Amino acid sequence: MAVGAAIFVFVLFVCPMAFAKDRIVGGNDGWSQSVDYSNWASGETFSVGDNLVFNYAGNHGVNVVSKDAYENCNTGNAIQVHTGGETSIPLSSAGDMYFVCPTLNHCDTGMKLAIKIQGSSSGTKSNPPNGASGVFGNMSKLVVGFSVVLGALFAFMG
Repeated sequence: MAVGAAIFVFVLFVCPMAFAKDRIVGGNDGWSQSVDYSNWASGETFSVGDNLVFNYAGNHGVNVVSKDAYENCNTGNAIQVHTGGETSIPLSSAGDMYFVCPTLNHCDTGMKLAIKIQGSSSGTKSNPPNGASGVFGNMSKLVVGFSVVLGALFAFMG
C-alpha cells in the first residue's frame, strides 16, 4: 500500500510536466519579419512549464518588454535582452508576456508577440492578452490528467 501511495504522489507531480512543450515562435518561419505573430499566437496554447523558443538570424534579437513598451515598440527599458540566433524562454508564471525585436523598425512592422500564459499545463487554445479563454478545454485536459493518475494508481494497486 505504501508503494502505491508513493507512486500516486509521484505520478501526481509528474503528469503536469508531461504536458509541457517547446513552443517554436513562428513555426517553421521562426522569429522573422515574414510572420503575423498575432495570428500565430491565436493558434497556440501557452502554459506554465512550457518554453518559448525563438529561432532567428543575427540581425534580430528578442526583448522581453512591458505591455506599454510592446504597444509603443519601445525597446529602451527591456526586462530581458536576448541575442545569438536561438533563445529559449521558460514560461514560469501565469499572465501576459510581451516580446519585440529590438532591431530598428522591426517591431513597428509587426515583429512583436503578445501571449497569455495559463496557470498550469492544462490549457486550451490561447488568445493574445485580453482574449477570452474557453472553460471546456481546461476541463477536458483536467479530466485526462486525472484519468492518467487514477489509471496509474489502479494499475499499481491491482
